Amino acid sequence: MEKYLSFSQEVIEAKEKGLAIVALESTIISHGMPYPQNVQTAREVEQIIRDKGAVPATIALIDGKIKIGLTDEELEMFGNARDVAKASRRDLAFLLSTKKLGATTVAATMIAAELAGIELFVTGGIGGVHRGAEHTMDISADLEELAQTNVAVVCAGAKSILDLGLTLEYLETKGVPVVGFGTDKLPAFYTRESKFNVNFQINTAREVADMMRAKWELGLQGGAVIANPIPEEDALDANFINGIIEQALKEADEKGIQGKEVTPFLLGKVKELTEGKSLEANIALVKNNAKIGAEIAIALNKNK
Repeated sequence: MEKYLSFSQEVIEAKEKGLAIVALESTIISHGMPYPQNVQTAREVEQIIRDKGAVPATIALIDGKIKIGLTDEELEMFGNARDVAKASRRDLAFLLSTKKLGATTVAATMIAAELAGIELFVTGGIGGVHRGAEHTMDISADLEELAQTNVAVVCAGAKSILDLGLTLEYLETKGVPVVGFGTDKLPAFYTRESKFNVNFQINTAREVADMMRAKWELGLQGGAVIANPIPEEDALDANFINGIIEQALKEADEKGIQGKEVTPFLLGKVKELTEGKSLEANIALVKNNAKIGAEIAIALNKNK
């Protein structure tokens, strides 16, 4: 396993000093945002984590290695690269053995983080059960990963293009706790809340760390969703964004877009129809998640 991992100097030094480390995905760089906002956001998110006293580890597949922490040059290369594969659990072995560039999704980032001994991961929103999944069986591998991989995931809930009710049902079946950070409602990515309740409301980083430590010490496999709402000033109006999502879903259906192409198409369409407001919201919520994630990582690190 070690032969597939490559740690950046910053992460090596963090491990030697016993500092808290926060995993970050690379799909948001290659598939989630356009250049140059993708690279700029990645750098700003990393800096937020450093400013909080933790160490960022952006994860990606480069030249047959799982890179745990990217250099500035690697970030820039990734932000500009074409034909970067979207890597989930299914794809890791193939992409590593063929030495192709791969951007890690939530699922793959969780796997890599656990392999690297990192207990917390910050992202924008998790994948979930797609609308119409009762016909298509389109369910994100992120949910299965949350059930089996011991990494806490700080996010702004699930992407609102999904069926949030079925996503929560699936997570319940798999025994994955969905925690609202300072909220009793599930955030819906662009908006602070949905009509669905979380399992538990927790208000401090220390309490989240205590819960995760108890879970893992009990031998209860899997992570948890730490749902942190987008800041109020950056949230989009629920009626506005939901109307646009319905329009984007209709267009995806008419064009026969399926499988892993659905999410990038929908997010791109939503960005276009909101005239860029969704991208601004996306950037704001990721930065907010980085602040909270760094605090929880530090609390987890003290609680080993």
